[in-house]
Amino acid sequence: MSGETDFSGWIGKSETEHGIASAYAADYFTLTLDRDDPPFGDGDALPPAWHYFYFHELVALAATGEDGHRAKGDFMPPLPFPRRMWAGSKMTFESPIRIGEKMRKVITIADIAMKEGKSGKMCFVTTTEEVFGEDGRLTTSEERTQVYREPADPNAPPPPPRPAPADAVWSRTVHPSSVLLFRYSALTMNSHRIHYDKDYVRDVEGYPGLLVHGPLTMTLMLDLFRRENPDATMKTLDLRAVSPVYDTMDFSVHGAPGEDGACKLWAMTGEGALAMSADITFEA
Repeated sequence: MSGETDFSGWIGKSETEHGIASAYAADYFTLTLDRDDPPFGDGDALPPAWHYFYFHELVALAATGEDGHRAKGDFMPPLPFPRRMWAGSKMTFESPIRIGEKMRKVITIADIAMKEGKSGKMCFVTTTEEVFGEDGRLTTSEERTQVYREPADPNAPPPPPRPAPADAVWSRTVHPSSVLLFRYSALTMNSHRIHYDKDYVRDVEGYPGLLVHGPLTMTLMLDLFRRENPDATMKTLDLRAVSPVYDTMDFSVHGAPGEDGACKLWAMTGEGALAMSADITFEA
């Protein structure tokens, strides 16, 4: 957009994080999901997308922004938008990550796109994230998009809800308690205040309640698939975040199998609107 700072120089910027796939985090999240699986042991494969628990930014408290995130201008460009949300991801699961394994994740800024919609100006930042195992093999690749928005307009009408599919074969209700949100924030070392600070989320960002983490909603959708298809191996995920989920009421996750190793998953708000949708492929 004309008259705005050019952030194209940030495209291609990269950083590397390291982690170890400990059993503790996997066991802790298993119990958070109220699953009765046996404890993880060395060599056991992690479920898809659980690598999120093992890569944490090393950020000094003084280097965080008002929203609790790592301040913009270090790795992410200094965008003039205070609100940020996860918009979606495309993942490919190349090989399993195993308990006890040392891992490396390479994050690269792939694209920065300024846009203007009905809710005002926004910026979409796309990163590629590649996770490598101890032997150097690629385990998981992800293309993740985050959206940065202008301050909330208290007089702006909410966007119209999108209808959710009506052909669910599997369904599960989720109670987004403060304990659930805390556990996920702790496991992922996510200090974004929209997930735990009710005064901030209401008075500064203008939301009616705490936001359920987008990746948590995604993981709950994938967990529903695992419950219904315990022997399947997930291969790809194409996910889109549609509308926020708040802690003000229960929400639900759903799924419907397709043909030739395909499946649709989605999440619905407590009011029945579409919150998130995903297409996955798998091998039985």
